[in-house]
Amino acid sequence: MDQKQMFAMKLKDVIKTGEVNLNIPMKEHTYFKVGGPADIFISPSTIEELRGAINLCREENMPFMVIGNGSNLLVRDGGIRGAVIKLSDLNNIEVNGLEITAETGALLTDVSKIALKHSLTGFEFACGIPGSVGGAVFMNAGAYDGELSFVIEEAEVIDQDGNILVLSKDDLNLGYRTSAVMTNGYIVLRAKFKLKQGEYDKIKGRIDELTFRREDKQPLEYPSAGSTFKRPVGYFAGKLIQDAGLKGYTMGGAAVSEKHSGFIINKEKATAKEILSLIEHVQKTVMDMFGVELHPEVRIVGEEEI
Repeated sequence: MDQKQMFAMKLKDVIKTGEVNLNIPMKEHTYFKVGGPADIFISPSTIEELRGAINLCREENMPFMVIGNGSNLLVRDGGIRGAVIKLSDLNNIEVNGLEITAETGALLTDVSKIALKHSLTGFEFACGIPGSVGGAVFMNAGAYDGELSFVIEEAEVIDQDGNILVLSKDDLNLGYRTSAVMTNGYIVLRAKFKLKQGEYDKIKGRIDELTFRREDKQPLEYPSAGSTFKRPVGYFAGKLIQDAGLKGYTMGGAAVSEKHSGFIINKEKATAKEILSLIEHVQKTVMDMFGVELHPEVRIVGEEEI
């Protein structure tokens, strides 16, 4: 029995109702549909199982990575050594008056639906963001002139010493695609959002409008991780890429979307290496032509294929 198998056996004492698997291809767990295998893949079904898995990883010096639903993740072709803990089964959502509390794996789209059901306004901007609550807090996700910092009240996290902390909105230090969760290596357990009472028909109308805009302008028919690059100060990444003549540009199976140049897509069975090469080509071309540095918004992890 090798080290991975021995560790998986120990995990069975912690993960009672969740799942533990070995050598799971990460392409099955990312929106980009690329990525090599994770040595150990853990899907806890409760917060207690998550804490137990994290504690065991730390006790056994097992490297680990926590992911949401993989919507903003690019895993290299060599995969991930150590353990990957996926939080998508921790998805409980509760409503208390004007407040919604959602566990880390709850989808933003589901939180938006719950808000609509209770005629709560303020979360409409997130109706089409294909991410989870934990990932959204991690990067202060936003769209259509809204972002998480506008509605979040507090978040419960685990710090690097295993302590549970409750961070206020100010403690979270939310900025453009950044947060204290990101900079301090915290793991989100749940978040509380404070919304306002609204009118069901107006909220639904706004959601329908944003859904139409998203479907009309974004290449949802292809695997991708959403907007590939952060917005440079004073510019729009998609326009810079289009003005550089890169709309539709391909490298292997990866392509700059012809529908929206801010998206790099997996057009035809791309590898992570092809996507990364295209990202680098776009960055170099835009820098050479306009002197603007583009920074990836997508989280890039894992090892190169040997």
